[in-house]
Amino acid sequence: MALPNQLITYRPGTIADSYPIFIIFEETLADLIRRLGSSGPTSWQNPATLEQMWQERRSMYEHLARTAAYFWVAERAGQIVGFARSIRRDDVLELTEFFVRPGEQAAGVGRELLARAFPTGGAKRRIIVASLDVRAQARYLKAGVYPRFPVYYFGRAPEITTIPTDLTIEPITASPERVEILAVLDQSLLGHRRDADHTWLLSDRQGFLYYRDDQPVGYGYAGLRSGPFALLHPHDFPAVLAHAENLAVTAGRPHFGLEVPMINRSVVEYLLARNFQMDAFMAVLMSDAPFGRFEHYIFTSPPFFL
Repeated sequence: MALPNQLITYRPGTIADSYPIFIIFEETLADLIRRLGSSGPTSWQNPATLEQMWQERRSMYEHLARTAAYFWVAERAGQIVGFARSIRRDDVLELTEFFVRPGEQAAGVGRELLARAFPTGGAKRRIIVASLDVRAQARYLKAGVYPRFPVYYFGRAPEITTIPTDLTIEPITASPERVEILAVLDQSLLGHRRDADHTWLLSDRQGFLYYRDDQPVGYGYAGLRSGPFALLHPHDFPAVLAHAENLAVTAGRPHFGLEVPMINRSVVEYLLARNFQMDAFMAVLMSDAPFGRFEHYIFTSPPFFL
């Protein structure tokens, strides 16, 4: 049982906190999955899998620490028991993480962390890619963000597939000119640019620009984790995803998956026809106002941010 809440202290987080908060995330996620009724194994139960997950996600945690707008941790007796973090891209504030250890929940720690990391003023828009944890949902609603649509993970063993297309697909080089193209596409589809995230994505996975008649019409990222994908024309998704899946086969990866906004009908229909399986764990996009053209979009995997 947790000790009285007055023994909790709060401080700004640093990049040195990356591993401790990763452990809290994994413990809390395993507890949430159990409470949602799943009996499947989680990384938390297997030290080797947990270490592999950390190595895969370390650069993302460090990227979020370096570019955070607000990053707060809660401690008891010098040990981190919860944290919350948000990023600001243009004038959009996005809560990327909000987790409190199971034994410390329902004692006011979450309320204090959320107030520090996700303030109600100072941003044009506030967004979260959230779990369906009821207690967290209540806090988010009180913070003024509301559900817009669910986000499901679709995955399967990749297979070579061919989709005819008139697109030209080119690898992205990390140059100011290419980042500016990505920014223009983001402005059109999301309403804001996020250069810092593209810089990290290009260091973590292979980026591609898609052209038609020498004009950029979208981008996508493939690798150990795939996404985001953004296309001006949704009918191009089958060809783009076939290209990404073929890369997974060529790389010898046993699995290929995507975080799909369920209003993206073109992608949902394509993946179901290809016998992709939907994961039971669902996220939901929440925001203080509708925004974006998400029928043109696939989220970053894992979906810590858009």
